[in-house]
Amino acid sequence: MILQNLKKYHITLASGSPRRHDLLHKAGINFEAGRGRDVPEEVPPGMHIDEVALYLARLKADAWRDIWQQPDQLVITADTIVAIDNQVIGKPEDRNHAVKMLKSLSARSHRVITGVVVRSAEKETAFSDITTVHFKPLGAEQIQYYIDHFEPFDKAGSYGIQEWIGIVGIERIDGSYFNVMGLPVSRLMDELEKF
Repeated sequence: MILQNLKKYHITLASGSPRRHDLLHKAGINFEAGRGRDVPEEVPPGMHIDEVALYLARLKADAWRDIWQQPDQLVITADTIVAIDNQVIGKPEDRNHAVKMLKSLSARSHRVITGVVVRSAEKETAFSDITTVHFKPLGAEQIQYYIDHFEPFDKAGSYGIQEWIGIVGIERIDGSYFNVMGLPVSRLMDELEKF
């Protein structure tokens, strides 16, 4: 493990996302993947869109209270949303919904916001990271090809930046590439170093 200050902790990444698992492994953090605690993703009316991801990450952290309350445990939770026109775009319900989402992102910019909570019995740190993604115009054929050959159904906004559509369809990003994948790793490492 790179961060010596974390040696005293058994770390749980409370996420079923294979992308988050891969990113945290590549960052040199030893952790156990925690799954299976569903949290209703209901947001209080009137909450500002920039606060939604962190609010949901806190709900997830609360669901793991029995773990992080133990003295040698540390839990990391995260939630990523895609926001366009001040509305949250979640994961697609089906193929038609994925087509509709990708059409709404075509030739436009949107924001990807990830909220992260790091919690132990003694301490908590929490933050959000925002990346603006600029898509080129996407043709109907491109959208169909992507949906037919990849699996956008577990991804907010119906796309993965690291997949074909990100390679051919994204003109540029402002902010962290890894945030768009679901975990702003560089910022997380900075926060873990201070934990």
